[in-house]
Amino acid sequence: MVSPSLTFSAFLVLACAVGTSASPSVVNVVDLGYAKYQGSVNPTSKNTEFLGMRYPAPPTGTLRWREPQAPATTSGVQLANSQPNQCYQSTLGVAPSSPFRTSAVSRRDTPISEDCLFLNVWVPGTLQPNRKLPVLFWIHGGGYTLGSASGVIPGVFDGSDLIKEAGGNVVVVVIQYRLGVLGFLSSSQIKANGALNAGLLDQQFALKWVQQHISKFGGDPTKVTIWGESAGAGSVIQHIVANNGNTYPPLFRGAMTSSTFLPSQYNYNDRIPQSYYNSVVTQTKCNTVADTLNCLRNVDAAVLQAANMNIAASVFYGTWAPQPVVDGTFIADRPSVLLKKGKINGKMLLSIVNSHEGDAFVDQTTAATVQVPDYIANLFPNLGAQDITTAAKLYQGLGSNIEQANLIAGEPILVCPTYYLLKAFSGRVFKGESAVPPALHGADVNYYFTSFIPAGTSVNASLQTAFSGGFANFVQNLDPNDKSSGPNITPRWNTWSSQQHNEMLFNVTAAGVADVHAFQTNAGLLQRCAFWESVGAGTAI
Repeated sequence: MVSPSLTFSAFLVLACAVGTSASPSVVNVVDLGYAKYQGSVNPTSKNTEFLGMRYPAPPTGTLRWREPQAPATTSGVQLANSQPNQCYQSTLGVAPSSPFRTSAVSRRDTPISEDCLFLNVWVPGTLQPNRKLPVLFWIHGGGYTLGSASGVIPGVFDGSDLIKEAGGNVVVVVIQYRLGVLGFLSSSQIKANGALNAGLLDQQFALKWVQQHISKFGGDPTKVTIWGESAGAGSVIQHIVANNGNTYPPLFRGAMTSSTFLPSQYNYNDRIPQSYYNSVVTQTKCNTVADTLNCLRNVDAAVLQAANMNIAASVFYGTWAPQPVVDGTFIADRPSVLLKKGKINGKMLLSIVNSHEGDAFVDQTTAATVQVPDYIANLFPNLGAQDITTAAKLYQGLGSNIEQANLIAGEPILVCPTYYLLKAFSGRVFKGESAVPPALHGADVNYYFTSFIPAGTSVNASLQTAFSGGFANFVQNLDPNDKSSGPNITPRWNTWSSQQHNEMLFNVTAAGVADVHAFQTNAGLLQRCAFWESVGAGTAI
């Protein structure tokens, strides 16, 4: 199994890319109207790859912090055989305390650029536009500040992994979107003369691209499933509640979340997101002019990137900045509020969490000194004193102080949002838990993107088949029990509902044998999640 340090290191280098396919052979050209792209057959997987296709115009200059726009028409045929430039990356917070109370990025093998809005498409076998296959739309994670279509070292978000698990019966789309200050900077100024949540709007634009173009790759636009891990799963939530749960025409039918990341989502002009904007303005010396946003649109991207890194590193250890906001239009309210009201897009849901989601985001060297109320106050700087006291009492008796902090880092931000989803989709959702030690945030990715598995390590083959097979079946038929992709050892998954809290556990025994069995959601966890939901006005979740 992958070690805890390796798993977390992989998560932190979501910005790191890998090389492109070796010596592919030429296949047919796809005409998207604005451009023609020539794909290639991967000599190993025998699948057709279209890598690095532009889907909107470059979001540069006057298009910074604006909705994505249709790309300009390009003549000739462009080769789609290499991973695209990554979007500008930053890091996670490393400060010992929150700056709002009253880790360096690793190497990367593909360049970073502001011109980064590209996507990759994998087609099983040869290009056959008339096949009408289900479509899997993957959104990468990375705290909304890291990540790319090309994945992490040593692996890649290789659509061929997912095609293999689905028995060659899906088309896979992997996208990139604006990150950090370029994707999620928010303020009154941007609201008045731009677009908030630009990174989410990029994702939606890509979903609309799929509706328009995926049939040319053999995909069925009526059978799209969106899936993401961490911030990618958080993004899935955003699209589930987008437009008050009434996106029309529909952009997907199924949704899957892995290790959902739903951090504090403030109103666009609250003090914390506005402070990020003010900091960027100051760091770029745009504070000397009246129209600060126009100034920022003319600042060199490298200068913005320096501010991006400074802001990301300045926040409390294990947190990320900036983040999506409530913009009042695309995201009309906090996602947890919209979920509680049943404002949802999509027909069916499958959700997975890991057993120790929060551990990787707590400074484990503070075990001797961490004080639980102080930790809560740093994590949620707007939470009132009485609620902090109540929250701390909820976790008393659940291990040492550092173990309680691990739970608090995980449950309100990474675990409970999944249960908010489950309640919204009651009777139409399947829930699983990945418990293979160390079961840290993102550890389950190795079981469906098998190219992530480092050389010299292995995963239990039976467990991998059961785990990834459920996802593959869901994409095809909205049911993990439908064995369209082949043999599957998974017992029958029953849906989770507000009355029947059915879940599926994926683990291995001490002897290394796959252990997959049904269980009921822990009542104490549901009680703690109910508390966090009740104080959402203070946590902004």
